[in-house]
Amino acid sequence: MAEALNEGKIMQALNWAYDKALDGSIPGTDSAYEMAESYLKGDDTLIEKVNSLIRWQNTKSATTGFVSGLGGIITLPVAIPASIATVIYVQIRMITAIALMGGYDVKDDRVKTIVYSCLAGNAAKDILKSTGIIIGSKMSTQLIKSISKETIFAINKQVGFRLLTKFGEKGAINLGKMIPVVGGIIGGTFDGISTNIVGNVARKTFIEKSILS
Repeated sequence: MAEALNEGKIMQALNWAYDKALDGSIPGTDSAYEMAESYLKGDDTLIEKVNSLIRWQNTKSATTGFVSGLGGIITLPVAIPASIATVIYVQIRMITAIALMGGYDVKDDRVKTIVYSCLAGNAAKDILKSTGIIIGSKMSTQLIKSISKETIFAINKQVGFRLLTKFGEKGAINLGKMIPVVGGIIGGTFDGISTNIVGNVARKTFIEKSILS
């Protein structure tokens, strides 16, 4: 139930969604690998291709047809509302696909942690900075390799807290009452603005060579 939502359950949901995004086992959806491969086709620049992916997540993914394909989430083995799990899955799959498009090894726990940090949106930089990771440009492989297990734990803990606060502000208890009306997930929790911010942060983290802002 949503009343029992806590950081531990949020992290469980993140790990579950990450695994599902990689293996593509949610009915009616492509894996992050397939999504990345699809958007890498064509003659546009890499940034233009990533922007196209982000736009798709902000529009078509908010349709009834797409969300109803996520019916498998209703039976997820994590005790959080399926509505919240849906948002987490959609955003993690998008970020992971962007990381793949940038050439990163998404099976590396350190990369996975950076993916999770992107879920915090504009707060991602502050979370990483507080653990000693300063991002002024695209994350280098060298910088990622320098991330310790202790740092991974610290980042994940902060991400869990941020997301718990975020979903609490959106009225997580009320969202839980919407299950199993899958169509209701759309209006209740799919936040296009939030997804756009998360996508932009992922692009800056995994794709762009410099952040001028």
